[in-house]
Amino acid sequence: MNWLMRFFNWWARFMSGRYGMDQLGMATAVVYLIVAFLSGLFRSPILQLISLALLALFVFRSFSKKASKRYQENQVFLKIWRPIWSWVRHPAQTWKEHRHYKYYHCPTCRQTLRVPRKKGKIRIRCPKCGTEFIKKT
Repeated sequence: MNWLMRFFNWWARFMSGRYGMDQLGMATAVVYLIVAFLSGLFRSPILQLISLALLALFVFRSFSKKASKRYQENQVFLKIWRPIWSWVRHPAQTWKEHRHYKYYHCPTCRQTLRVPRKKGKIRIRCPKCGTEFIKKT
């Protein structure tokens, strides 16, 4: 058991100052696993090459010491990924509530706003930017 503690201590010292994992790293790892599985399934050299490139990117980003650049890359990824994820996740919630609520987007900031149904014409105020607009519910 002593060798295990020494290994963990060595690993902690090795990773000190390195960037490690973030959301882009996790996404890269997941896409790598999917492409590697497909390359094994279809025996495609192109897919094997793509999977190796994804693995190299994953390792490069994880062991990089340029944390500010990796952070910026992750922020760009999240700016693209968050709307996609909310679009995938949000319809299930919207479907559950569609009888009682109606959804609108703020014309200024595009924030999604939920308002109760069957209230006639109401004035909606966006909590994010303060814009007011009138819609029929």
